[in-house]
Amino acid sequence: MTSTLSYEDLLAAITVDEGREILDPATGEPVGIAPDRTVEDLDAAVARAAAAQPGWAATPDTERCDRLLRAADAVEAAGEQLAVLLSREQGKPLNGPNARFEVGACAAWLRATAATPYPREVLIDDDETHAELTYRPLGVVGAIGPWNWPMMITIWQIAPALRMGNTVVVKPSEYTPLSVLALVRVLTAVLPDDVLTVVPGGREVGSRLAGHADIAKVMFTGSTRTGQSIIRDSADTIKRLTLELGGNDAGIVLPDVDPEAIAENLFWGAFINTGQTCAALKRLYVHTDVYDRVCAALVDVARAAPQGRGLDENNVLGPLQNGAQYEIVRRLVDSATASGATVLLGANPDHDAPGWFYPTTLIADIDNDNPLVTEEQFGPALPIVRYSTVDEAVAMANGLDVGLGASVWSSDRAAAREVAARLEAGTVWINAHGGVHPMIPFGGLKKSGYGLEFGVEGLKSVAAPQVING
Repeated sequence: MTSTLSYEDLLAAITVDEGREILDPATGEPVGIAPDRTVEDLDAAVARAAAAQPGWAATPDTERCDRLLRAADAVEAAGEQLAVLLSREQGKPLNGPNARFEVGACAAWLRATAATPYPREVLIDDDETHAELTYRPLGVVGAIGPWNWPMMITIWQIAPALRMGNTVVVKPSEYTPLSVLALVRVLTAVLPDDVLTVVPGGREVGSRLAGHADIAKVMFTGSTRTGQSIIRDSADTIKRLTLELGGNDAGIVLPDVDPEAIAENLFWGAFINTGQTCAALKRLYVHTDVYDRVCAALVDVARAAPQGRGLDENNVLGPLQNGAQYEIVRRLVDSATASGATVLLGANPDHDAPGWFYPTTLIADIDNDNPLVTEEQFGPALPIVRYSTVDEAVAMANGLDVGLGASVWSSDRAAAREVAARLEAGTVWINAHGGVHPMIPFGGLKKSGYGLEFGVEGLKSVAAPQVING
């Protein structure tokens, strides 16, 4: 099935003459102009969503699931057009675990959400009592998305919300509104009016969404600082929240590994989406016995991964999405090199070249208290810290106030699981990092947020539990 809507037609349908100009982070060239809506526009969208919600909630679950399946078909039909727009706006290459991968994940998550068993549980059923735990819609859900995986994470938010009978108002990142506008346009073609609405705008629109009296729940993926603002804005209305915030994930490599065998998975755990992923591997602890071999193997893999403009089919790494993030990565790498850490690869960007390209960077012989280790870099720079004992590695991994994900790398899965159980993270992977599955719950600890997404737990998170007793 192929969409009859060309890329040019899709872009024309979502852009305006005056608004927020969006530039290609690889070239600096204009991609399009996105609408820049106001809080009044948001209020009107929420009112329409609230009016549409009772009818959507009354729609049988089987029909809501069918709509999600039709939405998945529509995403696949427009897949190439969406991927090209995503590559131009966000910067990620078409190939590798990037733009086409992200669009494919949108369709896969829509289908998985439709196939997830509806949450319902009989608690007691005897001669005296029948008690059943079920779930009912909350109302209108506000979805505030990030710029790193704008389409996929928007689907993570809206698919379960729609499945459970809520309507949704989406506020995309100011950096990547076109991708989300295009995705929502494709989805709304197969959904009832006002069940799903997108309102692009600045921070004031997001703040209004978080505090709006007619929004029952907010789902947010992004920085811890913005998450804290959403918590404050939502306090007066005692709004339900799902927050997936900053990570700075740790990985621990045990001394029994084969460095060459794990190097590629280590690399993609850290550098997927050019390091711009909340649950990417951002600090790597390697036992001294295998430290030099792991470093050498990572350098070999990194050198073989071409970086450049996303529309070039050969590239698998792209630019940083925006100048602010580029400066964060530059500052942190500079602090590491100034401290005497060893640059194994990268750390020397071409300041005269167009775009926000920062080279793939591996930093060894670095102290655990260096800013490149303690602050989330969110870019293509990986610090590799040497350790001597597992207790030391666990203490360093747990030493920060975040806990989204972590990983343990070992030839002995039983030993790896023992270490994993000691790590303070919402998800700990064994011999991999950052992979998510639509049926496996995902969420963080500490300042990485709270609430679960995906699977049955994800459906429960966008609904109100109700016990029927009698």
